[in-house]
Amino acid sequence: MISAYDDLKLALLREDLAYHQARVLLLVDAVSKAAGHAGKLDGLTKLAKLDFLLRYPALAVQVLDDLSASDRRLNLSPEELAAPTDVEAPMMRYKYGPWDDRYYAVIGALVGRGLLRYTKGRKGSVALAPTKEGRRLAEQMSRTRDWRALSERSEAIASASAGKTGNGLKDLIYQRLETLMDRPHRQVIK
Repeated sequence: MISAYDDLKLALLREDLAYHQARVLLLVDAVSKAAGHAGKLDGLTKLAKLDFLLRYPALAVQVLDDLSASDRRLNLSPEELAAPTDVEAPMMRYKYGPWDDRYYAVIGALVGRGLLRYTKGRKGSVALAPTKEGRRLAEQMSRTRDWRALSERSEAIASASAGKTGNGLKDLIYQRLETLMDRPHRQVIK
């Protein structure tokens, strides 16, 4: 049973841009180190789809063939497996699948703080890569109790999505989570 205090803590966490920045930094760092990603996270579509799989890890095993619920890096709890859309930071359904309007502020803050940098992506798209300082911070975070599980999930999702484009991930999400994506735009994915 979740108390009113726990509900308040979750609501504040969902709105905490520092939390979203930390999660995105860990994800970009993991993708940049994983084989098959050319040392960067290529495009906002790919960021949004990988972040969706990170936030909804029980759904990631349905989308990515190279992941299984028994993958220790996912650290899936029985509660997550039983209620795969009951997550602390839900996303919304938008034009091309899961999206979060905070991405622009989150990415801008990470670039502005010198933790991520823009780099050239495929076909002129914008890609993201960690700076030396961003990589150092991600490494420090991954060694802490509070961030270790999220770092390991990022690594699992990064390696399982190697070689996939943002549009390819979008297509997989629509195919394999069809009933979940069959909702109006701007509706929370719950």
